[in-house]
Amino acid sequence: MEFTGAQVIKASRAEVWKRLNDPATFQRCLPGCEQYQQGDDGDYDAVIVAAVGPIKARFKGTARFTGHQEGIGYHIEGSGSGGVAGFGKLGADIRLEDVEGGTSLHYVAAAQMGGKLAQIGSRLVGSVANKFLAEFFSRFEKLVSQEASPGGSLATSAE
Repeated sequence: MEFTGAQVIKASRAEVWKRLNDPATFQRCLPGCEQYQQGDDGDYDAVIVAAVGPIKARFKGTARFTGHQEGIGYHIEGSGSGGVAGFGKLGADIRLEDVEGGTSLHYVAAAQMGGKLAQIGSRLVGSVANKFLAEFFSRFEKLVSQEASPGGSLATSAE
């Protein structure tokens, strides 16, 4: 399954880059995220609760960020397991560019599913994944835009 998209964020590229590399921002923006912290090996450990059709599970996984190009982008490799619900793997490239009014964040991602998740059909899984991505970017845009606006702060931002 492949996903591509872009989101314009009303903030400078430097601010967007800073927030993309902030674990607290990721935890606040990832739907269903119960835990997101850096491990001793530099990878990030996460616990996310998600429902895909009739399957609801707590997924435990890791994410590794590589190929950092300051202010331009990076690559994410992630994997997670939801026990009997199945497993997922993700690879994504993130790229930033300046646009009028802010920064455009572009992504290209490929995901693989196994177990019960794969059995319920790629159409449903794709729909849920697109909803998850849309919610993440909506939260991220709101959080970063409010912080970047005059008088904005994390304490006043809504999730």
